[in-house]
Amino acid sequence: MMSALFEMSIDTEMLSKNELVEITGSARRFDQIAWLDMHAWNYFKTKAGEPVVGRLYARLKLAGISTAGMSTTDVRKPDMSKVR
Repeated sequence: MMSALFEMSIDTEMLSKNELVEITGSARRFDQIAWLDMHAWNYFKTKAGEPVVGRLYARLKLAGISTAGMSTTDVRKPDMSKVR
């Protein structure tokens, strides 16, 4: 299941304004941010204060897959101490 999410094509890295309106049910920036906060979605704000949601993150959230504990800085490295 998880691999299928990664195999789906991604047109852009972030949701479009229309997609954000569709998900939040509001075209107003303030209401979108309130909805995102209320539903515990991660997002960034542009310099103009517009919310930006990553497409892959949205796919995971909408599929009901918890993103808790996932981190882009959590890079696993193999233990090479036993290799000769």
